Amino acid sequence: MGINSASDQFVIGVDYGTLSGRALVVRVSDGVEFGSAVFEYPHSVMDTALSADFGGTSLPPEWALQVPADYVAVLKNAVPAAIKQAGIDAAQVIGITTDFTACTILPVLADGTPLCELPEYVARPHAYVKLWKHHAAQPHADRINQLARDRNESWLPRYGGQISSEWELAKGLQLLEEDPEIYNRMDHFVEAADWIIWQLCGRYLRNACTAGYKGNLQDGEYPSREYFAALNPDFAGFADDKLAHEIGQLGQRAGGLTAEAAAWTGLTEGIAVAVGNVDAHVTAPAARATEPGQMVAIMGTSTCHVMNGEILTEVPGMCGVVDGGIVSGLYGYEAGQSGVGDIFAWYVNNQVPGEYFEAAKAAGQSIHQYLTDLAAEEPVGAHGLIALDWHSGNRSVLVDHELSGLVIGATLTTRPEQVYRALLEATAFGTRKIVETFQQSGVPVTEFIVAGGLLKNKFLMQAYSDITRLPLSTIDSDQGPALGSAIHAAVAAGAYPSIREAAEVMGKSNRGVYQPNEDRAKQYDRLYAEYELLHDYFGRGANDVMKRLKAFKREVSE
Repeated sequence: MGINSASDQFVIGVDYGTLSGRALVVRVSDGVEFGSAVFEYPHSVMDTALSADFGGTSLPPEWALQVPADYVAVLKNAVPAAIKQAGIDAAQVIGITTDFTACTILPVLADGTPLCELPEYVARPHAYVKLWKHHAAQPHADRINQLARDRNESWLPRYGGQISSEWELAKGLQLLEEDPEIYNRMDHFVEAADWIIWQLCGRYLRNACTAGYKGNLQDGEYPSREYFAALNPDFAGFADDKLAHEIGQLGQRAGGLTAEAAAWTGLTEGIAVAVGNVDAHVTAPAARATEPGQMVAIMGTSTCHVMNGEILTEVPGMCGVVDGGIVSGLYGYEAGQSGVGDIFAWYVNNQVPGEYFEAAKAAGQSIHQYLTDLAAEEPVGAHGLIALDWHSGNRSVLVDHELSGLVIGATLTTRPEQVYRALLEATAFGTRKIVETFQQSGVPVTEFIVAGGLLKNKFLMQAYSDITRLPLSTIDSDQGPALGSAIHAAVAAGAYPSIREAAEVMGKSNRGVYQPNEDRAKQYDRLYAEYELLHDYFGRGANDVMKRLKAFKREVSE
């Protein structure tokens, strides 16, 4: 932390993650971080039932809901706490903005009131926020994709030939067909990133990032009414009636902080509130990755890969390409993996024997570090295992959330740390598949830059460098998305003329921290060849056993 002068100006970035929101106080002149605070959502993720606070209604498989009031609670708690920790005068803060996981979306009235806050809808699951990892709309996504292919829709190649069940169209169609009363009652289907900015400044703008990547807005147009009507006649007006709204550009001032929001946060009424953004895309400037060829991976619960390119082209299985989706003047590309840290957590929580936890405690280590250290002792391939990283489906390049995880090669001598390593490696193989798909499509990847909570696992970072055969750089901040949001807030407040210029001063990165080791890379090439075989066998229709098992599960769970 630097020394706070009374003349210093600060901005605040608020990063909304899957389980919590974190606020970061950043000095405008140099990007020095002065204080931060985290607030965990009181209702977390509701994936088996609504909270008892709301009646406890059971949820079907693949649902993931949240409570919008939890997002406001972040502003009320994390922002004042971050200011206090920073030791600054709140009057020195000139701007604030937020980023969000995406697509995270909710139905609201014209004034922004979430439908789940209306007494008559408290017990209705469809009235709540659908989190990014709500995958229950996969059947609807399948229909959306098939119809788009049948009609040769021009927007489909902009999404790698297939859109995700995570995105706005699939979630909207599911809402219409499963709870038409909620669908018809809502005035806007709003990304959480835009809703929270609405709460801060009193103005609803759709940010260009989520509108493009998650709402299928391309060249100023959504898919046609005719297309939507062919899906369901009652869906014809989805874009016009529920999505379409004024678009806010990244780094633009959305408005001034309202008196109510000033009271929540302790900030000065009227300061700049910047247009919202997606957690992954906003991290690129924080990592000074605003040039073509720099792929940024935000690695946490899931991984999102973003990069800029000079050309517009189709990359199979990408999550989208949007003009100015990251910075103006370049095409922003997105890909991703639905499960990464989630997979490691699942394994530790459900598969690791108690004696390992005791040993980790005795060694003064987290269970993840303990398993990693044990796994790292063996040479590449010594575990005899290959895993598929699809425990939460596949986001890229297959775009199919009916797929599931796999570990092959286990014997009676296989140890927990070996399976753990295979899962770590599987996520790196999944990233290599994404990188190679971009390369083969004419979008070169020259540098791999990592941000997010998994940075602290040095073995994992080296494995990613070895497996992708790319130099791996790291963001020099523990709060990459929040720092990125702060950079956007600085631009909105007029401190810098553009995101690129602000990033050069306020962004932080360490270049080439990890370099691929040729000997390990060669061994990993052999394992990756096996991964590719399994990837295509289970993922491209040769054996749909994973989908059949999920269908069976739903059948017996009803």
